[in-house]
Amino acid sequence: MAVYSIKDLEKLTGIKAHTIRIWEQRYCLIEPKRTKTNIRYYCDADLKKLINIALLNRQGVKISKLATMTPQEIAEQASMISECNLEYDTQLDTLTIAMIEMDDYKFDHVLSANIDKMGFEQTMLSVVYPFLERLNLLWLTGSVSPVQEYFMSNLLRQKVIAAIDREPIVSPKERDAKRFMIYLPEGERQELSLLFMYFLLKTRHHHVIYLGNEVSWDDLKDAYQIRKPDYIFTFINEPFLKISTQQYVNNLATAFSDCQILLSGYQVSSKELKLCSNVSICHSLDDTIHFIDTLQSPAFYAQL
Repeated sequence: MAVYSIKDLEKLTGIKAHTIRIWEQRYCLIEPKRTKTNIRYYCDADLKKLINIALLNRQGVKISKLATMTPQEIAEQASMISECNLEYDTQLDTLTIAMIEMDDYKFDHVLSANIDKMGFEQTMLSVVYPFLERLNLLWLTGSVSPVQEYFMSNLLRQKVIAAIDREPIVSPKERDAKRFMIYLPEGERQELSLLFMYFLLKTRHHHVIYLGNEVSWDDLKDAYQIRKPDYIFTFINEPFLKISTQQYVNNLATAFSDCQILLSGYQVSSKELKLCSNVSICHSLDDTIHFIDTLQSPAFYAQL
């Protein structure tokens, strides 16, 4: 069972700790537990109830009214609103509860509704990535179990792969298209961002050679010799076990000297690395999208 402090609830719901205490004392909306040393804490049920309360309160339902409702009634009312409301905070709250409850129907409904309204790419940028930022908070508080994270990751992974498959493969005759080889090095397992990069490149009519995660150095060199890409792209979020990040970057620059190396991730964006002329760092998702947008082929513009 996850354990939350009142500050955790504040971060995850957007409700100030002072307000939560008032709601506890005046309306008995939630009741904190206490450790043997008298430290207050909250559980998953408290978090879900508070998220639903925040959702309903933003829609105009008064706290005094919510105080008379059972947890089940609150959850049902919140579910009805989330079915038809695409407001930013409502969607994040619904996705959070769907993950905690491992409710694939609720999770899919939010994503599908947003995709229908504004397209897949904008849904990823406006809904999914903000949700993943909230997920980082849940990880920091120990509030998400591995099985909940796997559940959510696999649902998102399926959505991205389906979106990739819907895009046509670029013809070899399209000379203006660039050839990208994208991969994750050994020790990197967060494949979702790499898959989204695949989608972004494919929608912009570039050739993509997708190697996946846990790619060894020897396998990377073999793939390079076979396909000779214009660009190699990877994320480096975790430190390497045997060499420094700087040495790995140097190795990339030397081994693939006639190719442009594009890097992103915490280990490269947070450090002062010495870069060779064929190495560039994308410090954020916006930087990455801006860079590949400068390479768009005429075929991409033709479809606009």
